[in-house]
Parts: sequence; structure tokens; C-alpha cells
Amino acid sequence: MSYRIRVMGDPVLRQRAKEVDNIDGRIVQIVEDMTPAMYEAEGIGLAAPQVGIQKRLFVYDIGEGPQVLVNPEIIESRDEWSFVEGCLSVPGLSFEIVRPKEVHLVGRDLDGNEVSLEADELLARLFQHELDHLDGVLLVDHLERDERKAAMRLWRETQNQSLPATDPLNGLSLP
Repeated sequence: MSYRIRVMGDPVLRQRAKEVDNIDGRIVQIVEDMTPAMYEAEGIGLAAPQVGIQKRLFVYDIGEGPQVLVNPEIIESRDEWSFVEGCLSVPGLSFEIVRPKEVHLVGRDLDGNEVSLEADELLARLFQHELDHLDGVLLVDHLERDERKAAMRLWRETQNQSLPATDPLNGLSLP
């Protein structure tokens, strides 16, 4: 199955994802389908809600091969780090975001084994970003009010430029 990455404005991105109660064949298949979608979009992480699935899991790859975390939770964070961050669900835009520099995250792998990871810098940021998606939080939510307004205006402009031409008589896309 090929997944379409949902973009800002899709209500599924604003919902808190549900815990995975049972890591079964269906969950494994979701992960197997999400991974190529992440690579095709040239991302380093992809949360299930970004493809319309309300489950608490995400896939990621920072150069060490594809990984997955099920029911992840950050149990500790330290320091702060400001870095320009983008998002597959807000394509074409990036923002300087302040996040904790180090995190301790726990979750499960696809075999149901408990995973405990200490991460810093890029990996810590990735974990926090994907966890935001699992909680219905988008990148723009981390911006100050005025920055968020400007970002939303820019987002609307970029979306209006990328809308397909429509026939005013029947609303169908024109070739």
C-alpha cells in the first residue's frame, strides 16, 4: 500500500493518536508501508498520523537503517537547542525551533520488546518532532504568535500556488 502524507489543514494531524494495544501483523504491515513513504518524501522520520493512521508509532532513519518506535514516551529531557526544522506535513517551509537538546525516550520495538534510548541533537529533535505528531501538535505550534501568523499566511500562499487548475463549471481538475 502506498501512503499519502497528510499536510497541515488535515484534521487527522490535530488528533492525539491512540496507544497500540497489540503489535500484530497489521501494525507490522503499517510500518512496512510507512517506511518507503518516508524515503520517497526524503524525510528522516514519519509518524503514523501523518499518513492518516491514529496509532502511536513512528518510523525513522538518520543513516543507520530504518527504525520504529511503538508507544514512545519521553521520560527525561535536558538543555535547549535552537535549530531550523522542517516537516513533511508542512512542505516547503522551515522554522527555527527551540527544543531540549537531549532526551531519554522509552517505547517498544516491533517484537514488543521495551526500548530505552538516550538521544541528543538531531536524533533527540527527531524524537520530539515525531512525538508532537502523535499528540496532534504541528511545527507551527512552537512559534510565537506573530511568527505563527506569518507562517500561516506564507503557508496559505504556497498552497494557493500549488492548487490544481479547476473548471468552474464542475470543479474537476483540468489536465
